[in-house]
Amino acid sequence: MSTATDTRLAQELRAICGGEHVSEVAAVRTGVAPAMAVMPASADEVAAVLRFANGHGLSVFPAGGLSQQMGASADLVLYTTRLTEVEHYDPGDLTVGVGAGWKVADLCNKVRHDDLYFAGDPAHRDTCTIGGLLATGMNGPHRHGYGGLRDYCIGIRFVTGDGRKGKGGGRVVKNVAGYDLMKLLIGSWGTLAVVTSASFKLFPRPRQTRTFLAEFMGVADAVAFRDRVLRSPLDPICLEMVSPGARSLMRPEMADSRTWVVCVRAAGSDAVLARYRSELGLVVSREITGDDEMKLWQAIANFSSSAAEARPDSLLLSFMLALGDVQPALNDLEDIAKANGCSLAVVGRVGVGHVMAALVPEGSDNQRALRAVSALRNRLPDNASLTVLHAPRNPAGDIALWPKTPSDIESMRRVKQALDPNNILSRGRLLF
Repeated sequence: MSTATDTRLAQELRAICGGEHVSEVAAVRTGVAPAMAVMPASADEVAAVLRFANGHGLSVFPAGGLSQQMGASADLVLYTTRLTEVEHYDPGDLTVGVGAGWKVADLCNKVRHDDLYFAGDPAHRDTCTIGGLLATGMNGPHRHGYGGLRDYCIGIRFVTGDGRKGKGGGRVVKNVAGYDLMKLLIGSWGTLAVVTSASFKLFPRPRQTRTFLAEFMGVADAVAFRDRVLRSPLDPICLEMVSPGARSLMRPEMADSRTWVVCVRAAGSDAVLARYRSELGLVVSREITGDDEMKLWQAIANFSSSAAEARPDSLLLSFMLALGDVQPALNDLEDIAKANGCSLAVVGRVGVGHVMAALVPEGSDNQRALRAVSALRNRLPDNASLTVLHAPRNPAGDIALWPKTPSDIESMRRVKQALDPNNILSRGRLLF
């Protein structure tokens, strides 16, 4: 766009959101250079901005704390950080509804005063917003014990790509409101609508927790221990597996470690924790609690962004697998990484089949990790899903968000057409 056009469009946007909330930007830290940034303060203003963008043929990237790379071009970056209203909060009913601009850490601190717990634990929750959490659908270690976002998000308010306001679910845990739009929008990466607020089910805050660590020389033994925990009467809130490569990425002083670690986090009374100690037995090498325990789980939750920051040339992938496919998939990953001159770092909610892996090139050729994607397509089971969370700069073109084509791709295209007919939201993200 020309400078004159930029100035005219900025003036029209300022009439919608206020002069101080529209700015020209040279670049976002993800490397994409949009023309303008706009910060609406309400769902009505979001709708007006999107109608304006449709009328002028502008592409829009919805953004919160930018905890994940953009992976899309944009004429406008629509920040949701001013959407910070508390729509409802009922501690007795264990529910809360807040604007999409709320930071996850702030919501956790708010409900903590009532001995309640918000189960969302994304990477860098101090900067990750509620809207960004829902858009990416990224579940942290708590997914094992509390379920995924789709399990405790009970209502959602949004604006479609063509500027229509909509909602799904409600403010109470038991509600029936037609098609489950929460499940549709969670994990849609800002391609279908802009989330403006959401309601969640809360949980009682654990009075005490303890993490039991078991170390193994190979992935087969680690998976066997996972199976033993799943067959037991234990009900941990987190069950995580960490590879040697991931340990060295998160804690460089452990670069010489050769063991896989399975982390079992338990909550309950002294008697409950004693039961864990007895059931897990001598295979447990260490128990941690307090600040050390908090730091461990923060490091695991932050793995996706920490790996990308430590090694920008890495390829960061998220897999969803059947439980029985976890070990074969990890074996395949190790083979593919070695064949393409990459080291491998893995963390995973292995009790629910959610695994994240970083392929880190060992030489100066940062395309090595990208070449592994075609091999992964052929080796993964048909029922597995694969999402790219971070990719190195690719001279041959952008890499698809889903390099393994989803089986319901045609349905996805139809939904995109229905909610964003002019394809203005996160253009280039899907690479259909």
